[in-house]
Amino acid sequence: MQDSVSQAASAADAVNQAASTAAGAVAQSGIAPPSADLSLFGLFLQADVVVKLVMIVLLLASVWVWAIIIEKTLTLRRVNREANSFEDEFWSGGSLDVLYEREGTDPANPMAAVFGAAMSEWKRTARIAGSEIAKTSVRERVERAMNVTIMREMDRLERFMIFLASVGSTAPFVGLFGTVWGIMHSFSAIAAMHNTDLSVVAPGIAEALFATALGLVAAIPSVLAYNKISTDLTRFAGRLEAFGSEFSAILSRQTEEHK
Repeated sequence: MQDSVSQAASAADAVNQAASTAAGAVAQSGIAPPSADLSLFGLFLQADVVVKLVMIVLLLASVWVWAIIIEKTLTLRRVNREANSFEDEFWSGGSLDVLYEREGTDPANPMAAVFGAAMSEWKRTARIAGSEIAKTSVRERVERAMNVTIMREMDRLERFMIFLASVGSTAPFVGLFGTVWGIMHSFSAIAAMHNTDLSVVAPGIAEALFATALGLVAAIPSVLAYNKISTDLTRFAGRLEAFGSEFSAILSRQTEEHK
């Protein structure tokens, strides 16, 4: 009887030791136990250090992407609204000199800046009294001044667009890197445990795939927004160029009349 009790106690000790060893292997491997927290925040906390770093980078990139999208959308709406207002005033038939004093000397929008640059160059050329060369080249000077201004204004409007393009093209690969690293880490831990039960494998795989999901969350809005905003910027640049061509023709006619 005592031998049976002793054997039972020894068997119980062996089971407890095996359970402790398995738990230690799970803890060292980084794979969540069957009762692991499978929420998004839980997957982040249980992920490997490298995968966590990838997730943080992708989250920051996603936040910055949405900040750029909102800022560009509001800016394009504002400059188009201000351009409409300026064009209405420009074509109303009022004095260009008065409009220049009010809008051109301290422009508050890109179209006013183009108008101010053209008027400044035209007035500067007109002050060269008696110079036939200045009169014949006034259109070239005005167009050059407007082109430089358009390029400067468009560069300002296109700021951070390269970031949208970069995130859209690289974020999926960054997320894939986190996924591959996480799966490698998970399979190494599984091999050490000698246990391929789904309840053991699934949490580690979910942590790894979460990185790819974050990469797509950052990349998809970036690509869509880049295409839309680029189209709007191209359209606005064409609007500035059309206004510049019309205004250059007006100034050229006025110069011809004063010859």
